[in-house]
Amino acid sequence: MKRVALFLATNLAIIVVLSITLRLLGVERILDETGTGLNLNALLVFAAVFGFGGSFISLAISKWMAKRTMRVHIIEKPRNSTEQWLLETVQRQARQAGIGMPEVGVFNSPDPNAFATGMSKNNALVAVSTGLMERMNADEVEAVLGHEVSHVANGDMVTLALIQGVVNTFVIFIARVIGHFVDRVVFKNERGHGPGFWITTIVAEIILAILASIIVMWFSRQREFRADAGGARLAGREKMISALESLRAVHQPTRMPDQLAAFGIRGGMGQGLKKLFMSHPPLEQRIMALKASPNTRQ
Repeated sequence: MKRVALFLATNLAIIVVLSITLRLLGVERILDETGTGLNLNALLVFAAVFGFGGSFISLAISKWMAKRTMRVHIIEKPRNSTEQWLLETVQRQARQAGIGMPEVGVFNSPDPNAFATGMSKNNALVAVSTGLMERMNADEVEAVLGHEVSHVANGDMVTLALIQGVVNTFVIFIARVIGHFVDRVVFKNERGHGPGFWITTIVAEIILAILASIIVMWFSRQREFRADAGGARLAGREKMISALESLRAVHQPTRMPDQLAAFGIRGGMGQGLKKLFMSHPPLEQRIMALKASPNTRQ
């Protein structure tokens, strides 16, 4: 319930902020002065503000949300040798990757997983679950940390936000163009927008968003291959392969919230068309890709 409340409150706050932004920009309506045709310039601004605004506000508060939804304990003063090792490992890998030291945390979950999030390479969070620490040996955890540090070094969070913003903009824009066309041609509404516009727009947005998510998830899968390669460079290829094989032995679905699942080391599982909507490639493919790559570190 806490996660749901945070999600709803955050989205409501985003809508309020973006609505105020549109009003300040003077974009309060998408129809022209006669109320009959679309003002495409205003519609594009409207779509871009909501498309990019929502995506980047979510990115800006991603660390804050992650800490609260996952109840991450941030390691500031190590309480034991394990936390000391985590800090030292991430610090060493961050230095190798040429990024600022991320915050390091642990969250209580039996699901063996880890994630990285944050709005820039020098303002990030890397967190691992207690389940991952219990299931994996030190070499495998080192590889997982390298994978997450590589996500940060590659700028994956920002790039995904940009792609999501572009996709959102086109979905919002095209859905309203379709809604306007149906309202005028099918429902013969000559001025303003009637129920036909709103119903058609909602349906079009749902369909277009589903199709657009295929593009976003394709990129997400490609970045996992790059992060695996980065983990292999930072920790060693065999360690990275061993970590992925350890994850493959886990059969229960991931318990990460949707907004963080794409940033975890382990994604869901799917067959057939469902594979198009997966944020992570199958672990078998990731392992094969690493085995086919040169060993950059022993």
